[in-house]
Amino acid sequence: MQKIMDTGVVTVPGDPVRMQQVVWNLLSNAIKFTPRGGQVQVRMERVNSHLEIVVSDTGQGIAPAFLPHVFDRFRQADQRTTRQHGGMGLGLAIVRHLVELHGGSVFAASPGEDQGSTFTVRLPILAVYQMEGASGRIHPAARDLTAPVDCPDRLDGLAILVVDDEPDTLELLKAGLTQCGAEVVVAGSVEEAFKAIQARIPDVLISDIGMAGEDGYDLIRRLRRSPAEAGGKVPAVALTAYARVEDRLQALRSGYQMHVPKPVELAELVTVISSLVQRVG
Repeated sequence: MQKIMDTGVVTVPGDPVRMQQVVWNLLSNAIKFTPRGGQVQVRMERVNSHLEIVVSDTGQGIAPAFLPHVFDRFRQADQRTTRQHGGMGLGLAIVRHLVELHGGSVFAASPGEDQGSTFTVRLPILAVYQMEGASGRIHPAARDLTAPVDCPDRLDGLAILVVDDEPDTLELLKAGLTQCGAEVVVAGSVEEAFKAIQARIPDVLISDIGMAGEDGYDLIRRLRRSPAEAGGKVPAVALTAYARVEDRLQALRSGYQMHVPKPVELAELVTVISSLVQRVG
Protein backbone atom coordinates (compact mmCIF):
# COMPACT_ATOMS: atom_id res chain seq x y z
CA MET A 1 0.00 0.00 0.00
CA GLN A 2 1.30 3.46 -0.89
CA LYS A 3 0.53 6.67 1.03
CA ILE A 4 0.89 10.18 -0.37
CA MET A 5 0.10 12.94 2.12
CA ASP A 6 0.06 16.71 1.74
CA THR A 7 2.26 18.17 4.51
CA GLY A 8 0.16 21.34 4.80
CA VAL A 9 -2.01 21.68 7.91
CA VAL A 10 -5.74 22.25 7.39
CA THR A 11 -8.75 21.91 9.65
CA VAL A 12 -11.84 20.00 8.58
CA PRO A 13 -14.95 20.23 10.75
CA GLY A 14 -16.33 16.88 11.78
CA ASP A 15 -16.23 13.82 13.98
CA PRO A 16 -12.77 12.21 13.82
CA VAL A 17 -14.19 8.79 14.64
CA ARG A 18 -16.62 8.97 11.73
CA MET A 19 -13.92 10.23 9.39
CA GLN A 20 -11.77 7.28 10.43
CA GLN A 21 -14.70 5.02 9.61
CA VAL A 22 -14.99 6.57 6.14
CA VAL A 23 -11.31 6.02 5.34
CA TRP A 24 -11.31 2.52 6.80
CA ASN A 25 -14.37 1.48 4.77
CA LEU A 26 -12.79 2.74 1.55
CA LEU A 27 -9.42 1.21 2.34
CA SER A 28 -10.79 -2.18 3.35
CA ASN A 29 -12.97 -2.20 0.23
CA ALA A 30 -9.93 -1.49 -1.97
CA ILE A 31 -7.88 -4.21 -0.30
CA LYS A 32 -10.71 -6.73 -0.55
CA PHE A 33 -11.06 -6.31 -4.30
CA THR A 34 -7.35 -6.06 -5.13
CA PRO A 35 -5.57 -9.39 -5.71
CA ARG A 36 -2.18 -10.25 -4.31
CA GLY A 37 0.50 -8.32 -6.15
CA GLY A 38 -1.82 -5.39 -6.86
CA GLN A 39 -1.47 -1.89 -5.46
CA VAL A 40 -3.61 0.28 -3.21
CA GLN A 41 -2.78 3.98 -2.91
CA VAL A 42 -4.09 6.52 -0.40
CA ARG A 43 -3.58 10.17 -1.27
CA MET A 44 -4.59 13.19 0.80
CA GLU A 45 -4.11 16.76 -0.35
CA ARG A 46 -5.64 20.20 -0.17
CA VAL A 47 -7.37 21.27 -3.40
CA ASN A 48 -8.52 24.89 -3.28
CA SER A 49 -10.96 25.09 -0.36
CA HIS A 50 -11.36 21.31 0.00
CA LEU A 51 -9.45 18.45 1.49
CA GLU A 52 -9.37 15.48 -0.87
CA ILE A 53 -8.87 11.90 0.27
CA VAL A 54 -8.34 9.57 -2.68
CA VAL A 55 -8.22 5.78 -2.35
CA SER A 56 -7.30 4.02 -5.57
CA ASP A 57 -6.46 0.44 -6.45
CA THR A 58 -5.43 -1.76 -9.36
CA GLY A 59 -7.96 -4.44 -8.57
CA GLN A 60 -11.29 -5.75 -9.79
CA GLY A 61 -12.68 -2.44 -11.01
CA ILE A 62 -16.30 -1.50 -11.55
CA ALA A 63 -18.42 -2.22 -14.62
CA PRO A 64 -19.82 0.95 -16.25
CA ALA A 65 -23.41 -0.25 -15.78
CA PHE A 66 -22.90 -0.66 -12.03
CA LEU A 67 -20.90 2.52 -11.40
CA PRO A 68 -24.00 4.76 -10.83
CA HIS A 69 -25.22 2.32 -8.15
CA VAL A 70 -21.98 1.74 -6.28
CA PHE A 71 -23.11 3.78 -3.23
CA ASP A 72 -26.62 2.29 -3.08
CA ARG A 73 -27.54 0.24 -0.03
CA PHE A 74 -27.54 -3.54 -0.38
CA ARG A 75 -26.21 -3.29 -3.94
CA GLN A 76 -23.28 -5.43 -5.04
CA ALA A 77 -21.82 -5.93 -8.48
CA ASP A 78 -21.72 -9.69 -7.92
CA GLN A 79 -25.24 -10.76 -6.90
CA ARG A 80 -24.63 -14.51 -7.05
CA THR A 81 -25.12 -16.56 -3.91
CA THR A 82 -21.71 -18.07 -4.63
CA ARG A 83 -19.98 -14.71 -4.93
CA GLN A 84 -16.34 -14.61 -3.90
CA HIS A 85 -16.54 -11.64 -1.52
CA GLY A 86 -18.93 -11.43 1.42
CA GLY A 87 -20.63 -8.45 3.00
CA MET A 88 -24.07 -6.86 2.88
CA GLY A 89 -23.27 -4.04 0.48
CA LEU A 90 -23.53 -1.33 3.15
CA GLY A 91 -19.92 -0.14 3.43
CA LEU A 92 -19.97 2.37 0.58
CA ALA A 93 -23.50 3.51 1.42
CA ILE A 94 -22.26 4.35 4.92
CA VAL A 95 -19.31 6.21 3.42
CA ARG A 96 -21.58 8.42 1.34
CA HIS A 97 -23.96 9.04 4.25
CA LEU A 98 -21.17 10.09 6.64
CA VAL A 99 -19.38 12.25 4.08
CA GLU A 100 -22.56 14.11 3.15
CA LEU A 101 -23.36 14.66 6.85
CA HIS A 102 -20.02 16.47 7.05
CA GLY A 103 -20.90 18.73 4.13
CA GLY A 104 -18.73 16.84 1.67
CA SER A 105 -19.13 14.61 -1.35
CA VAL A 106 -17.75 11.29 -2.56
CA PHE A 107 -17.25 10.03 -6.11
CA ALA A 108 -16.31 6.71 -7.67
CA ALA A 109 -14.50 6.20 -10.96
CA SER A 110 -13.28 3.14 -12.83
CA PRO A 111 -12.22 2.46 -16.43
CA GLY A 112 -14.04 -0.85 -16.21
CA GLU A 113 -13.76 -4.39 -14.93
CA ASP A 114 -10.25 -5.57 -13.99
CA GLN A 115 -8.92 -2.01 -14.44
CA GLY A 116 -9.00 -0.77 -10.87
CA SER A 117 -11.10 1.92 -9.22
CA THR A 118 -10.73 5.28 -7.52
CA PHE A 119 -12.84 6.75 -4.73
CA THR A 120 -12.50 10.46 -3.98
CA VAL A 121 -13.81 12.12 -0.82
CA ARG A 122 -14.01 15.92 -0.81
CA LEU A 123 -14.45 17.69 2.53
CA PRO A 124 -14.74 21.46 3.02
CA ILE A 125 -11.89 23.07 4.93
CA LEU A 126 -13.00 24.91 8.04
CA ALA A 127 -12.96 28.64 7.30
CA VAL A 128 -14.06 30.19 10.59
CA TYR A 129 -14.57 29.06 14.16
CA GLN A 130 -15.36 30.54 17.54
CA MET A 131 -13.70 30.00 20.90
CA GLU A 132 -15.99 29.08 23.73
CA GLY A 133 -14.27 28.97 27.09
CA ALA A 134 -12.26 25.90 27.96
CA SER A 135 -14.10 23.83 25.36
CA GLY A 136 -11.92 25.32 22.64
CA ARG A 137 -12.95 25.60 19.01
CA ILE A 138 -16.63 25.53 18.22
CA HIS A 139 -17.66 25.23 14.61
CA PRO A 140 -20.49 27.74 14.03
CA ALA A 141 -22.50 25.12 12.13
CA ALA A 142 -22.57 22.96 15.25
CA ARG A 143 -24.66 25.42 17.26
CA ASP A 144 -27.39 28.03 16.93
CA LEU A 145 -25.93 30.82 14.82
CA THR A 146 -28.50 33.23 16.22
CA ALA A 147 -26.81 33.02 19.63
CA PRO A 148 -24.84 36.15 20.60
CA VAL A 149 -21.31 36.35 19.23
CA ASP A 150 -18.56 37.81 21.41
CA CYS A 151 -17.54 40.70 19.12
CA PRO A 152 -14.24 42.32 20.14
CA ASP A 153 -15.15 45.27 17.89
CA ARG A 154 -18.42 46.46 16.48
CA LEU A 155 -18.80 46.63 12.70
CA ASP A 156 -22.05 48.61 12.78
CA GLY A 157 -23.11 49.81 9.35
CA LEU A 158 -19.95 48.52 7.66
CA ALA A 159 -20.66 47.14 4.17
CA ILE A 160 -18.68 43.94 3.66
CA LEU A 161 -18.52 41.84 0.51
CA VAL A 162 -17.52 38.21 1.11
CA VAL A 163 -16.44 36.13 -1.90
CA ASP A 164 -16.05 32.35 -1.71
CA ASP A 165 -17.19 29.44 -3.88
CA GLU A 166 -18.22 27.44 -0.81
CA PRO A 167 -21.85 28.16 0.18
CA ASP A 168 -21.28 26.93 3.75
CA THR A 169 -18.37 29.32 4.21
CA LEU A 170 -20.43 32.22 2.91
CA GLU A 171 -23.27 31.34 5.27
CA LEU A 172 -20.98 31.11 8.30
CA LEU A 173 -19.16 34.36 7.59
CA LYS A 174 -22.37 36.24 6.85
CA ALA A 175 -23.99 35.01 10.05
CA GLY A 176 -21.00 35.85 12.25
CA LEU A 177 -20.18 39.26 10.77
CA THR A 178 -23.83 40.30 10.69
CA GLN A 179 -24.10 39.68 14.42
CA CYS A 180 -21.23 42.11 14.89
CA GLY A 181 -23.20 44.80 13.08
CA ALA A 182 -21.91 44.50 9.51
CA GLU A 183 -24.08 44.64 6.41
CA VAL A 184 -22.86 41.57 4.54
CA VAL A 185 -23.29 40.73 0.86
CA VAL A 186 -21.97 37.40 -0.41
CA ALA A 187 -20.80 36.27 -3.85
CA GLY A 188 -19.92 32.78 -5.06
CA SER A 189 -17.65 33.80 -7.93
CA VAL A 190 -15.58 36.66 -9.28
CA GLU A 191 -18.32 37.66 -11.71
CA GLU A 192 -20.89 37.72 -8.92
CA ALA A 193 -18.50 39.83 -6.88
CA PHE A 194 -18.19 42.48 -9.59
CA LYS A 195 -21.95 42.61 -10.01
CA ALA A 196 -22.25 43.21 -6.27
CA ILE A 197 -19.58 45.94 -6.43
CA GLN A 198 -21.44 47.64 -9.27
CA ALA A 199 -24.59 47.64 -7.15
CA ARG A 200 -22.78 48.99 -4.06
CA ILE A 201 -19.11 49.56 -3.40
CA PRO A 202 -18.29 47.78 -0.12
CA ASP A 203 -16.24 49.23 2.71
CA VAL A 204 -14.27 45.97 2.92
CA LEU A 205 -13.76 43.01 0.59
CA ILE A 206 -13.03 39.54 2.03
CA SER A 207 -12.17 36.94 -0.60
CA ASP A 208 -11.01 33.36 -0.81
CA ILE A 209 -8.07 32.68 -3.12
CA GLY A 210 -8.66 29.18 -4.47
CA MET A 211 -11.93 29.28 -6.42
CA ALA A 212 -13.19 27.58 -9.56
CA GLY A 213 -12.65 29.59 -12.75
CA GLU A 214 -11.23 32.98 -11.84
CA ASP A 215 -9.59 32.93 -8.43
CA GLY A 216 -8.99 35.48 -5.71
CA TYR A 217 -5.85 36.79 -7.40
CA ASP A 218 -7.81 37.47 -10.58
CA LEU A 219 -10.46 39.27 -8.53
CA ILE A 220 -8.10 41.65 -6.76
CA ARG A 221 -6.03 42.39 -9.87
CA ARG A 222 -9.14 43.29 -11.84
CA LEU A 223 -10.44 45.38 -8.97
CA ARG A 224 -7.16 47.29 -8.53
CA ARG A 225 -7.24 48.21 -12.22
CA SER A 226 -10.62 49.90 -11.67
CA PRO A 227 -10.92 53.58 -10.77
CA ALA A 228 -11.60 54.51 -7.15
CA GLU A 229 -15.22 55.40 -7.93
CA ALA A 230 -15.70 51.82 -9.21
CA GLY A 231 -14.19 50.19 -6.13
CA GLY A 232 -10.53 50.16 -7.10
CA LYS A 233 -9.39 51.35 -3.66
CA VAL A 234 -11.56 49.06 -1.51
CA PRO A 235 -9.59 47.59 1.43
CA ALA A 236 -9.30 43.83 0.88
CA VAL A 237 -8.56 40.78 3.01
CA ALA A 238 -7.47 37.46 1.54
CA LEU A 239 -9.05 34.71 3.67
CA THR A 240 -7.50 31.52 2.39
CA ALA A 241 -6.23 28.04 3.17
CA TYR A 242 -3.06 28.91 1.27
CA ALA A 243 -1.03 29.83 4.32
CA ARG A 244 2.63 29.55 3.27
CA VAL A 245 4.92 32.57 3.37
CA GLU A 246 4.99 32.70 -0.43
CA ASP A 247 1.17 32.60 -0.50
CA ARG A 248 0.99 35.57 1.85
CA LEU A 249 3.51 37.52 -0.20
CA GLN A 250 1.65 36.77 -3.43
CA ALA A 251 -1.63 37.94 -1.91
CA LEU A 252 -0.10 41.20 -0.71
CA ARG A 253 1.66 41.82 -4.03
CA SER A 254 -1.57 41.17 -5.91
CA GLY A 255 -3.36 43.95 -4.05
CA TYR A 256 -4.72 42.61 -0.77
CA GLN A 257 -3.90 44.65 2.35
CA MET A 258 -4.22 41.65 4.69
CA HIS A 259 -3.67 37.90 4.40
CA VAL A 260 -5.58 35.76 6.94
CA PRO A 261 -5.12 31.97 6.86
CA LYS A 262 -8.03 29.58 7.28
CA PRO A 263 -9.24 28.56 9.74
CA VAL A 264 -9.60 31.87 11.57
CA GLU A 265 -11.33 32.59 14.85
CA LEU A 266 -14.33 34.83 14.22
CA ALA A 267 -13.18 37.32 16.86
CA GLU A 268 -9.78 37.60 15.16
CA LEU A 269 -11.37 38.22 11.77
CA VAL A 270 -13.58 40.95 13.24
CA THR A 271 -10.51 42.61 14.76
CA VAL A 272 -8.65 42.41 11.43
CA ILE A 273 -11.56 44.07 9.62
CA SER A 274 -11.88 46.79 12.23
CA SER A 275 -8.16 47.59 12.23
CA LEU A 276 -8.01 47.61 8.44
CA VAL A 277 -10.88 50.09 8.18
CA GLN A 278 -9.26 52.35 10.78
CA ARG A 279 -5.92 52.15 9.03
CA VAL A 280 -7.18 53.16 5.59
CA GLY A 281 -9.95 55.45 6.86
